[in-house]
Amino acid sequence: MRLSLRSRLLLLTAGLLLAGLSLISAVVSNQLERYQLDRLDSQLRSFTQIIAEVAPNGPDRGQPARPQLLDPALDLIGAPYLAYLDGGGAVVGTLRSSRLAATSFPSDDALRSVPTDGSAVVLQAADGSGRWRAVARPASGWSGTVLATAPLTAADATIAQLRTSSLIGGAGLLVLLTGVGWWALGRGLRPLRRIEHTAAAIAAGDLTERVPGLAAPSTEIGHLGTSLNTMLGQLEHAFAERDRAETRMRTFLADVSHELRTPLVGIKGSTELYRMGGSDAAEAMSRIDREATRLTGLTEDLLLLAQLDEEPAAQLERAPMDLRTIANDARHDLRALDPTREVMLTGPETRFAPGPAPVNGDEDRLRQVVTNLVGNAIAHTPPGTAVRIKVGTVGDQAVLTVEDEGPGMTDEQAGRVFDRFYRADRARKHSAGAGSGLGLAIARSIARAHGGDLTVHTALGHGAVFALRLPLLRQLDVGGVEVGDARDAQ
Repeated sequence: MRLSLRSRLLLLTAGLLLAGLSLISAVVSNQLERYQLDRLDSQLRSFTQIIAEVAPNGPDRGQPARPQLLDPALDLIGAPYLAYLDGGGAVVGTLRSSRLAATSFPSDDALRSVPTDGSAVVLQAADGSGRWRAVARPASGWSGTVLATAPLTAADATIAQLRTSSLIGGAGLLVLLTGVGWWALGRGLRPLRRIEHTAAAIAAGDLTERVPGLAAPSTEIGHLGTSLNTMLGQLEHAFAERDRAETRMRTFLADVSHELRTPLVGIKGSTELYRMGGSDAAEAMSRIDREATRLTGLTEDLLLLAQLDEEPAAQLERAPMDLRTIANDARHDLRALDPTREVMLTGPETRFAPGPAPVNGDEDRLRQVVTNLVGNAIAHTPPGTAVRIKVGTVGDQAVLTVEDEGPGMTDEQAGRVFDRFYRADRARKHSAGAGSGLGLAIARSIARAHGGDLTVHTALGHGAVFALRLPLLRQLDVGGVEVGDARDAQ
């Protein structure tokens, strides 16, 4: 069974804490033991040196032992057992504390094993009841050895008590810190649980859910929350865009099917009518030719849109040109289509003459854009409605606008006017010769393929303004006017 992150972190922390406490306890107890042994060894060496010099003739065997004086003296110097060894290693005299049993002292054999160079060794009691620390030194004035020993019972008891206290205190501290760590980890991991709940809500389909501000932005949790919210926003946008694309695709396919079905039904109807004798061959062929022409134009428009979507720049044959030429031709086209209309050609500022608008563009495609705008003005405004064409340079863009004083459009209609197959029939008069609703979509795609755009500004009852904006061509003399001075020439 896999442990949770909280449990794994707690176990790791507790393990490290236990190892640290054990190491500290071992170091402290070892240092204390070393300190006590060094202190005891120093006392024993000093005492043996004094004894070796005080008794130059060896131990006084005729002097009776007086425990009431000897015991406090031995306790004072911390060496309750003194021994004299002759040159052969035999014990020739001892001074012992009467408070200790004779069997609790080291054996004679153990005393003979102590080196006489002043180094301290540990001896076992004769009855195995404890340990003794012993130091031996050669006697002065006679051939023998002076040896002093002290029990390690107190030192061992101190070390044992320290280790017991460390064990109990460490265990209590470990339990306490483990509890605190469990609580702290729970609080620390709470933001991750909030993030988990947010992710679960998103997985259930709620793409609007966001990770709340769980921590300061400078912390790891804050960075994680910010990154997740950014990612979730992108996902929501991507899903929304996918849904919109699917909706547009379904609408587009439905519109294409409808638009293709209309001429095909006309062709089939004409053939059926001719077969039944309802029309002569010339009339039937005329209808078939008209519908076939309409079908061909629709197919070509769809193909052009597909090409502009996939590789827009590849569909253009660019060359230096000036939009004034297209604007002037558009004015003549408007007058030819409806002589009753007032058509004006001005610069971006109405009071000025048309200004230079040099661009590097495909003239045929740009003529297609302007022709569509002119046809749009004719088709959707009453006869005699004034139209103004403006051309020139604004900032770093070449601009050509077509303005009419027709019925205009609502905001909803203006937002969809560049959609494919969209017609604002209810807001504008739709002539019988109106197209399929692809003209403005193609026009905007051509404009964007040139690195520009086609926009509309309109209001219901206040006409419409279609503006073609393209990047201005520089470092080229167009029509005798230097582009760098184009704005000054307006």
